[in-house]
Amino acid sequence: MIPSSRLFQERRRLRLRAFALVVAFCGGILTAGAAAGDAPPISPREKIVLFNGKDLSGFYTWEAKHGREDPDRVFTVVDQVDGAPAIRLSGQHVGGIVTRERYANYRLVAEYRWGLVTWEPRKNRARAGSISLHCQGEDGNHAKDFRSPWMRAVEFFIAEGGVGSLILLGGYERGKAEQIIPRLTATVRAGTQVWDPDGTPTEFTKGRIHWRDRDPEWKDVLGFRGRNDLENPTGQWNRIEAVCAGGDVTCFVNGVKVNEGKNGTFTEGRIMIPSEGAEIFFRRIELHPLEN
Repeated sequence: MIPSSRLFQERRRLRLRAFALVVAFCGGILTAGAAAGDAPPISPREKIVLFNGKDLSGFYTWEAKHGREDPDRVFTVVDQVDGAPAIRLSGQHVGGIVTRERYANYRLVAEYRWGLVTWEPRKNRARAGSISLHCQGEDGNHAKDFRSPWMRAVEFFIAEGGVGSLILLGGYERGKAEQIIPRLTATVRAGTQVWDPDGTPTEFTKGRIHWRDRDPEWKDVLGFRGRNDLENPTGQWNRIEAVCAGGDVTCFVNGVKVNEGKNGTFTEGRIMIPSEGAEIFFRRIELHPLEN
């Protein structure tokens, strides 16, 4: 029989050893997580299909109201829209689906079309959406409380009358008072923020760079169509492309170049597709190597 004092010491030694093993194991997990977070962004060498036609496994969801939960199923995959599976973003809550990986130097190709459902406070306003490129930092960091629908990024705007505009979204880091805001240089028409390939080079640090033929009489009303809009009528599919090469971003709508920013300070990050008050479907979301 082991004396009680020795038994106590032996049990204590075993408990300390077990605790040390748990600490080492958890430390290994944290180290692995940190290493994964520090991994370089992915630059495609072949086509990367972000939507597999079955589920949202390549994304996580974020809503200003519910964080990473989606109790009202704002983000779903529907079996068939015009004969093929598609991602449905209902528009009910503002937020988005966000890629789990970071990407750089790619040509993004996406196909979308509007649905019929709209929600307050944008129920009777122009349908709006986007694809946010080079998303960086924590979820919701566009606001100091980190509960914004957005994070800092360069946004390829999708809106009735505004498809192809670029919006620069700033965001915060924990413990820092000033926003980090992307910078981008674009050639614009004199006295405007409208992209013009023959315009004057101007550095933007906030706001938006309007697409080439944005109607100067644009109104924020449901169903708006500009005189020179390239977007197809509601219910028809559209193809958009964003060529991201270093800090340069070039935008195409249905095969036509509509905007371009150069020498940007953001060159990589996650990709976010937001829900912004209007039902919208995506059936194709791909990344291609720049040389293709």
